[in-house]
Amino acid sequence: MTTPKDAAHEQLRAWASGSYPLEAATELLIRSFHGRFVEPGWPWVHRTDHGQWIDFAAIPEQISGQSGGEQRLLRIAASIGATDASVNLGDCLTGLDRPTLHLVLGAVAHTAGSHQHREVTTNPNGTITFTTPGSPHPWRTTEESDVDAGRVTRRSL
Repeated sequence: MTTPKDAAHEQLRAWASGSYPLEAATELLIRSFHGRFVEPGWPWVHRTDHGQWIDFAAIPEQISGQSGGEQRLLRIAASIGATDASVNLGDCLTGLDRPTLHLVLGAVAHTAGSHQHREVTTNPNGTITFTTPGSPHPWRTTEESDVDAGRVTRRSL
């Protein structure tokens, strides 16, 4: 059964579809902090007759009341999703917890299109093989990130 939250997430994914940076930035917000930064009421989430969209350029100016980790994540998402946003990665990355870092790495890999890259291998017999190895850092769930960090807690995104 689809919940209203799931439907809203799918609308955002549909809006971002076709642009790796928008897909990555949108997915980063959906998967982080239980999706609360894509809920209605945030000044960067806009509704239209056709669904929803995110104004990533508006995010950096609207995050002063958030925790340090939330601000870092929001700045990174904005820098991926907006053409004119910049971020100091040294400042932002050093303050991320491990689960959030995994999400950011997945977003960066997706933005680069790594899931579509092809590798060419010349075989010993002279033939050439093309493979698509997938992302070097695929999207992970919070549960997987927690296991990587040595915790066994289970929580959903």
